[in-house]
Amino acid sequence: MQIQVLLSEDDIARRVKELGEEISGDFGDKDLIVVGILKGAVIFMSDLIRQIKLPLEVDFMATSSYGQSTKTSGVVQLLKDLDTAIEGRDVLIVEDIIDSGLTLSYLSQLLLSRKPASIKTAVLLDKPERRQTEFVPNYIGFSIPDQFVIGYGLDFNHKYRELPYIGVVND
Repeated sequence: MQIQVLLSEDDIARRVKELGEEISGDFGDKDLIVVGILKGAVIFMSDLIRQIKLPLEVDFMATSSYGQSTKTSGVVQLLKDLDTAIEGRDVLIVEDIIDSGLTLSYLSQLLLSRKPASIKTAVLLDKPERRQTEFVPNYIGFSIPDQFVIGYGLDFNHKYRELPYIGVVND
């Protein structure tokens, strides 16, 4: 498998810092809970929360829509729910990548039913040409072409998450 670097470690660090500053300004003194979507968003979320200069709480959810494939099945399964109540709280969902939009749309609707004060979404990567919904994240790190990417938390068959950059897989 050949991997071509799409976004360098420095590019990612610079953009995550910018996102953290923007989120800090937008949330101000709100009661923020940051919800990471396992497993892919862990690295991005870890770096992002260190750049958000506000008190915050962290929780996690896990979903699946890919299985062992590189293409979404179109069906979102909730594998792990929140441990924390979010009613009246400001929620920031952090996801590694949005392509079809089905997962973030599903999670946003699910969490809205729990009556938070607000819900916003932050994604490291956006593949707008793959969108199957009208969903648009509030914070976007990078828009990328429709290529299969790995690294910085994103995997292929549970491998390559540890890469410090985002790479494109060339078969």
